[in-house]
Amino acid sequence: MQNYKSPVRDTLFVMNELCNFEAHYAALGFDDASPDMVEAIANEAAKFTDNVLAPINASGDEEGCQFVDGEVTTPSGFKQAYQQYVEGGWPSMAHPEAFGGQGLPYSLSSAIAEWFSGANHSWAMYPGLSQGCMSTIKAHGTPEQQKMFLPKLIEGTWTGTMCLTEAHCGSDLGMLKTRAEPNPDGTYSLTGTKIFISAGEHDLSDNIVHIVLARLPDAPSGTKGISLFIVPKFNVTDDGEKAERNGVSCGSIEHKMGIKASATCVINFDGAKGYLIGPPNRGLNCMFTFMNMARIGTGLEGLAGSEAAFQGALAYAKDRLQFRSMTGVKNPDGPADPIIVHPDVRRMLLTQKAFAEGNRALAIYCMQLVDITQYCDDEQQRQQAEAKLALLTPIVKAFLTETAQEATSYGMQVYGGHGYIKEWGMEQLARDTRICTMYEGTTGIQAIDLLARKVLGSNGKLLQVFTQEVRDYCVSLRDKPQFNQWSNALESHLDEWLSVTEELGKNAASNPNEIGAASVDYLMYSGYVTVGYFWLKMAVVAQQKLDEGHPEQDFYQAKLHTAKFYFDRLLTRTRSLLFAMQSGSDNLMQMTESQFMPE
Repeated sequence: MQNYKSPVRDTLFVMNELCNFEAHYAALGFDDASPDMVEAIANEAAKFTDNVLAPINASGDEEGCQFVDGEVTTPSGFKQAYQQYVEGGWPSMAHPEAFGGQGLPYSLSSAIAEWFSGANHSWAMYPGLSQGCMSTIKAHGTPEQQKMFLPKLIEGTWTGTMCLTEAHCGSDLGMLKTRAEPNPDGTYSLTGTKIFISAGEHDLSDNIVHIVLARLPDAPSGTKGISLFIVPKFNVTDDGEKAERNGVSCGSIEHKMGIKASATCVINFDGAKGYLIGPPNRGLNCMFTFMNMARIGTGLEGLAGSEAAFQGALAYAKDRLQFRSMTGVKNPDGPADPIIVHPDVRRMLLTQKAFAEGNRALAIYCMQLVDITQYCDDEQQRQQAEAKLALLTPIVKAFLTETAQEATSYGMQVYGGHGYIKEWGMEQLARDTRICTMYEGTTGIQAIDLLARKVLGSNGKLLQVFTQEVRDYCVSLRDKPQFNQWSNALESHLDEWLSVTEELGKNAASNPNEIGAASVDYLMYSGYVTVGYFWLKMAVVAQQKLDEGHPEQDFYQAKLHTAKFYFDRLLTRTRSLLFAMQSGSDNLMQMTESQFMPE
């Protein structure tokens, strides 16, 4: 398998040259996050990622996790890698200094989290879940709860999870049955079983802190009767030290298609001691602190899979000799030409590259918005950032993971028959990344959230906030004729995006099925237009650098070539998506259930 290399240069391009993170960090008071410091941190993260995580990726997949008598053992090297992660201070980057953190911005920590997943998706799941756990306790925990749990979590000696779903309810959390009975001392006793709990049990940390949804005895039915609790594997003293074992156990681990080295657990709570976090019966609202970050994190996992597949496919395409170029011999000293000379191989490679780099720009832009919501003192700026995030979060989660299915599939396809063989690593990427469209809310759930809740639910206001930003940028390019074809295409898509939204809203007023019938196509359409905006911006920056005579000519010229590919071949996919949306729900709903397979 080709070795993964952290995309340091491209990440810093987006942060520094596209999004101007130097000014962004300065405005938010992060004086320590200078460009030199950011680059130094990035280079150190790349060393850890490339030299520690990547080498144990394939072996971890082969060995998997072992489950014996309620205990989970991670594959060889995973525990040692986690210890190095903790010793390097990586868990504490974006957390308050008051609890032992480094006080650096969320975006810096999240940008390098992509690389962890790209090098070793399974391993990255363990510390990844902890970040959302910490954010939830920071946002909704009492000072006493923060004192008890945050220092060890931020230090990395404890890890965290979120425990939402149950066997009978899946994503319909209003059906959950786990119950929480109040104790005389103000704590609660939780009883129930949760499934699909990533990193729910393992041997990497001294304690595991579960964030758990459960019902109080007098809770109303449905989602309005769900509360949120902190439930540690080992009980915790008031001053934050590990105590006796709590009533939390692992019943089994799942045998999965991918991410085999990540323990996906059934977790049993048998009168486990827990602490109410946030108001009673408002647990789902508090949980969205965790879930929204997890959705962006899952989008990053999809992005990471696209990048890793591109790296592997590109290296193979340069090396593999098959057939001669149709325009003449390119490798006269060999028996055939490298397959990168063939147009269809280039189609696959450019699709991977366009998705990886375009999606990275969108993801880092969203990280910048998260920074503003968390650290900015200006209420108006925070509200605008929150509005854009509300619209873009389901797109990041679903579009970045759906396009990763195509990118990782092309990773296998470029290798031909070797892509199906485990030793090359491409089939592992396809298996590992496949789950990203499913957990943290499937693509269908994200699509309904986008169209029904975010766009139509806000009467189009959230959509208007973002599309106005894109339109203003297109207008600013009117004096740059070399970009007018792309900016005009983007403006045309903005008009169409707003128009089809209005059309779908009217249709849904008489037939609610119209929303569900159009929602996934709507989300993918939205994704292609949104990423088109970032490819236009990257192309403009690249041309500026070329005009200035920047020495990295190939790097910037590649941006222009890839932008042209995106606008010519990928943005045009919106045509079929538009027609599908406008076809209505009848072609889905008129068939009776018995007609799906007549006897």
